[in-house]
Amino acid sequence: MPYQLIDTGSSRSFPAAHALLDGGSAAGDVVILIGADAGSALNDVTDRASRAAILVELRTESLGTHTGESRGTEGSNVLGFARFRLGDGAPSDLVELVRQPATPDSAIAAAKAVLEGAGLKVAVCGDFAGRIIDRLVRPYYNASLRRLDEQLATADDLDLTLKLGLGYPEGPIGLLERTGLAHHYDVTAALFETIGTPDYAPARRAVVAKRRAEKGLT
Repeated sequence: MPYQLIDTGSSRSFPAAHALLDGGSAAGDVVILIGADAGSALNDVTDRASRAAILVELRTESLGTHTGESRGTEGSNVLGFARFRLGDGAPSDLVELVRQPATPDSAIAAAKAVLEGAGLKVAVCGDFAGRIIDRLVRPYYNASLRRLDEQLATADDLDLTLKLGLGYPEGPIGLLERTGLAHHYDVTAALFETIGTPDYAPARRAVVAKRRAEKGLT
């Protein structure tokens, strides 16, 4: 299916070359908006109602921020999406495709066809802060950082236990330090503001990393 790609710059989902970027054209039944200003660019898409689907790249915000919401009946051919990427790490092949209550199945099918045609894996979810992955893993990362503060075990032993005991390829402390504790702060702070439960409150070590980053320190 032909698709139009509009790049507004600084995309977290596509920071480097990818088949999806290479396959875009100046016109198409599907429109994909990527980059930091993707939501604002939605207003510039012409003939919106006639498009099979319009995809807006999201960060931590909900799709409703860009489409508006009304009485739980919102939904159109506009969908949100984000390619999961942990901090400064490389993006994964998983795309979380965000629908609203009244999103047509035809729009979801068109969006999936384009994304999967570029070699990506698609999981469809509702319009919730954190979507699927961040909502599941951020409390786990916070808990690991808090257990380190409590001196339950050393960072090495925490990581080793979770790798050997649960079969994880990388322990949580090492993973967060590699991909960026300051970014973990950004995500958890946004989720905590929206959801409000303590599990999402940024752990102390993430707060420290964020404050150091703001001062230009490593």
